[in-house]
Amino acid sequence: MDELQLIAERTGSVPLAESGALGSARARLMAEIARTGTENVVPLKKRRRWAWTGAGAVGLAAAITAVVTLAPIEKVGLEPTAAVADPVVVLRNAAAAALKAPGTPPKPDQFVYTKTKQPDGEREAWLSADGTRDGRIKMADGSLFPLPGCRDGRGQVYKGDQPLKGVTEPCTPSPAYRTDLPADAEAMFAYLNAHHSGETGDYNAMGKDILALANENLLPPAVRAALFGAAAKVPGLRAVDHTEDAAGRPGVGITWPLGPHDDPKVAKPVVIVFAADTFLYLGTNSTAVTASGVVDEAGQRP
Repeated sequence: MDELQLIAERTGSVPLAESGALGSARARLMAEIARTGTENVVPLKKRRRWAWTGAGAVGLAAAITAVVTLAPIEKVGLEPTAAVADPVVVLRNAAAAALKAPGTPPKPDQFVYTKTKQPDGEREAWLSADGTRDGRIKMADGSLFPLPGCRDGRGQVYKGDQPLKGVTEPCTPSPAYRTDLPADAEAMFAYLNAHHSGETGDYNAMGKDILALANENLLPPAVRAALFGAAAKVPGLRAVDHTEDAAGRPGVGITWPLGPHDDPKVAKPVVIVFAADTFLYLGTNSTAVTASGVVDEAGQRP
C-alpha cells in the first residue's frame, strides 16, 4: 500500500483532542522513524525512491496518527479537515475563535450592519444597536423595508415603506447588540431550549434560532462563544468535510438533524460553515455573511 494513502486513511477520521502532549507525541514519532530506519534497511541497489517496507509504513503511520490525535490544531498547524470527523470539536474550536475576536460594544445610537449572500442575491441590514432607532433592510432587488425602532413603548406603523402619519403601536425594543443572553454554554443551551421556535426535541428549529442569532446580531465574544458551545450539545450533529458557504468560500460544516416532521426525501439539512483555517463563522450553504460592522446611520457601510 502507498504510504501516503495509508497515512491519509489513518488520520482522515481522527478528531483533534482539546489538549495534548505534543512533546511526547513528537518523541514517539521520532523514535518510530529511527526504528523504521534501522529495522527495515534494504540494500541500496534494491531501494526504490520514497518507499518504506510494509511494517515501517504502518509504524510510521501509527506514529503520525498519534501526533494528529494528541496535538491541538493550533500547535500542529494541520488543516482542520482532520477535525471534522468530530462535530463537537469543530464547534468548540469555533467557540474558542469567537472568544478571541474583538468585542468593542457599539454605542446605543449606532447600527449593526450585516451583508449576506443569498440565493437571490445580496441582502443588507441595518439594525438598531439598542432597538430604539429606525433601521432598515435592503433586499436583493433593491427594495427597502423599514424596521421601526421602539421608543417609550411605541413604534411607528408603516404601509409598505411609507410611515403612516401619527399611527403607532405598542412595542418592545429588539436590540441588535445582545447583552441579555447567557455567556455560558450550559446556560445558553437551557435558554435555547426554553425559547426555541419549534416543539420540544426539534433541534433543527433550535439550529435555525442559533443561526438567527449568529447572522445579523452583534454578540459579545463570550456570548458568541457560548452560542457555539451550546450548539455542540445538540444530539445528532454531523460534520461535513470540504463544504462551501453560499458565497463559495470553503470550510468545514456542521448539520443538525432534521425536524420530527421533516421528510428526509424532501428536506435537506442546513450546513453551518466555519472557515477551515480559523474556525470563524462564515454562514451556511444558503446564506453567507460577507460583511459586518457597526455604523452611525442606517444606510452607511463600514
